[in-house]
Amino acid sequence: MQYRIRGRSDAGEQTLDVEAEDEAQLRSTVEAMGMDLVEILPEKRRGATFTLRKQVFDSALFTQELIALLDAGLSLVETVETLRDKSAEGINRSVLTRIVGALYEGLPLSRALEQQPEQFPALYVATVASAERTGALSEALKRYHHYDARLAAVRKKVVSSMVYPMIVIASGGLIIIFLAFYVVPKFSSVYESMKDIPASARAMLWWGHLVQAHGTLLLLAIVATIAGVVFALRTQAVRARLMGMLTRLPKLASYQHLFALTRFYRTMGLLLSGGMPVVASMEMSAQLLPTAMQPSLKRALEDVHAGKSLSAALPAAGLTTPVAERLIRVGEQSGELATMVARSAEFCDEELDRAIDTLMRVFEPVLMLLVGGIVGTVIFLLYMPIFQLAGSVG
Repeated sequence: MQYRIRGRSDAGEQTLDVEAEDEAQLRSTVEAMGMDLVEILPEKRRGATFTLRKQVFDSALFTQELIALLDAGLSLVETVETLRDKSAEGINRSVLTRIVGALYEGLPLSRALEQQPEQFPALYVATVASAERTGALSEALKRYHHYDARLAAVRKKVVSSMVYPMIVIASGGLIIIFLAFYVVPKFSSVYESMKDIPASARAMLWWGHLVQAHGTLLLLAIVATIAGVVFALRTQAVRARLMGMLTRLPKLASYQHLFALTRFYRTMGLLLSGGMPVVASMEMSAQLLPTAMQPSLKRALEDVHAGKSLSAALPAAGLTTPVAERLIRVGEQSGELATMVARSAEFCDEELDRAIDTLMRVFEPVLMLLVGGIVGTVIFLLYMPIFQLAGSVG
């Protein structure tokens, strides 16, 4: 039987699904996971559902539970078997079953994860592989979990900042469609019986006749165009081209550069903390840089190979900020390079947050003025002929 519980650990409270025969076994399983059982949540009955969304392995939850069980003293095989047994049928259970099979074959965990690249990225595998050499798997996983959470927070910040503009654009578009397909044709019928009407009224009259004759076709064409744009934006090629156009703007280019540096520093700091050499860490972190910044990283790698320090190679290639440059130099001198690289990522995070806030403060009012101006123009064109006719009668 599957129970949904709320448990408490050193990392805080979290909700989990746990397989157990009865409540007694449930409590012992939760204790073995190093957690205190807070509450057994009532089961939610679910009807038959249909979804086109592909099932995705929850690697974040897997990492959290793996850390909790390893800290509780379970062996690696026992830990993964426990997680497999508590998982319901689906992608999570299938992935964990394959990991258990690989571990019983004598493979290390990193090799078992490497066999499933669609579920575990190369950085995750490299983190586990470096921990296997030092024997500190739990600590390495904690660093990766913190890294993943910070990157997710940055992505969430960027995405959430676009929610309000998208709502404004969608609302403005619906208002304009309503005016164009309902209000304007109604007004045009008023102008139809008039003679010597102004140019704006003739334009309203022409559009009204067009909507009356082909309104359904026009509306379908607009819907198809919007659907086509949304579909095109979901393709990698179109998104890359659009990002290329946006990053030509000076401000947006600097924000994109800062976001890339944040991911680069955070990834590099994670790998250095795991004991990976500087060059190998830079090469693995390169996958997080956009294509335009790859030549810069190649130059930095060549400089490091030639004997330059990291604090000199990165600024020469344009892959640093003034604060990050000084922090990395201090890290090299004190032997705390990994810590200072991670701290550089935190400074970039803060700078990016300030940049996004500033951009939104400017962009949102401009967007409101633009949408309001379009709606106001349509309404002005509707009423202007009436005002002109009233003036001529007066």
